Amino acid sequence: MKQNIKRLWLMVCVAFSLLALSACSAADIEAEELNEQQSELLCDITEEILVECTKIPADEIEKKEALAVKYKDSVGAALYSSWKGVMNDTGAFAEVVSRTARITEDGGYECIIEASFANRMVTFKAFYESGANGVPVPASYSFTPEYSTGEKLAKAGMNTLMGMGTVFMVLVFISLIISCFKFINNFENRARAAAPQAAPAPAPAPAPVPAAAEEEENLADDLELVAVITAAIAAFGNTSADGLVVRSIKRAPGAKWKRA
Repeated sequence: MKQNIKRLWLMVCVAFSLLALSACSAADIEAEELNEQQSELLCDITEEILVECTKIPADEIEKKEALAVKYKDSVGAALYSSWKGVMNDTGAFAEVVSRTARITEDGGYECIIEASFANRMVTFKAFYESGANGVPVPASYSFTPEYSTGEKLAKAGMNTLMGMGTVFMVLVFISLIISCFKFINNFENRARAAAPQAAPAPAPAPAPVPAAAEEEENLADDLELVAVITAAIAAFGNTSADGLVVRSIKRAPGAKWKRA
């Protein structure tokens, strides 16, 4: 197929160049509509590409596409990809119903072929850029099947159902996750109840009482201390110590003399 298309394309380029030169200049060609000969040449090569592409078996189309990608033939890869996407809906190629070619606003070329297939009509479009001397250079190809109103509605309904179904599935999934929170809480409570209770901390032992506080000294037994205190009291009161009797002596807490 590739060799046949190359030969046909070479013939078209040569013929197109001759026709362009005979029309004086490429600018004049772009300013006018394609003449009948140029239109026929463009439609012939486009129809040949259509026929050759639709002859490729379904199990070979992916190999063709991969080979085009390997050799960096983006136009060929797009052609095979477009056909692969619609071949199951269209069926086998039957015949060409109509074909037209025109010059586009950007100075390129467009060829549109309406073809009949086993299952439906298909519009095959080919776009060409304007090369040297106005010779067309392939830019892109596309297949567009014509679906009935019922088929379009069925596809739209299916897409709607898929979209709504996806949304509802996500919502149900979120609801299930939220409903599981109570089970998680119950599990935590059971685990906390099953855990052994920690023994209460023992009360702190009372601070040891100083020996002086536990057993108060009987300072009255200290005769020297009694004599000193008695003499001090007698001197303070300017009286005789004979009438004084010390029965007990207690240490005054927080005496001021300690802070002196």
